[in-house]
Amino acid sequence: MKTLFIGSVKSGKSRLAESYLLQNCSGADKPYYLATTEFFDNEMTERVQIHQQRRQDLFITLEEPVNLLATLTNCQRPVLVECVSMWLNNMLYHQIPEAAILQQLEAVLLLPVDLVLVHNEVGLGVIPDNKLARQFIDLSGKAAQLMGQHCDKVFFCSAGLMLAMK
Repeated sequence: MKTLFIGSVKSGKSRLAESYLLQNCSGADKPYYLATTEFFDNEMTERVQIHQQRRQDLFITLEEPVNLLATLTNCQRPVLVECVSMWLNNMLYHQIPEAAILQQLEAVLLLPVDLVLVHNEVGLGVIPDNKLARQFIDLSGKAAQLMGQHCDKVFFCSAGLMLAMK
């Protein structure tokens, strides 16, 4: 099963996705938590530490900022991918072409593993004034549509609540 949690920054989507996966995880094995963040500054490090403290030892943590497909290919238990937005950011930073990014994402979505994906909804605001930000928003929207098509369930998150979209 593939499940998408999408919402704005600080909407509660990560916490909701973690709880959802833990409640729906079958078997005694801990699920994986695939963290995609690359650390570029202290503020980002602090944000990640909050996530680490919240999940404690409930997950087996994997860290991979770029090669999601290679990392997920051999996973035999459910995986929470936190987050697709940061992965997209990393891919753009490493100058990976959009077509290759979307191709890798689609291959991930076709893997025979249960996935819970977390993604920021960034398309509800104004059109940015710089090319890179517009590129990110466009790519993020395409990725969201691709995930929405492939996921069995989609939840929109706001104010710490989740609304089933699919």
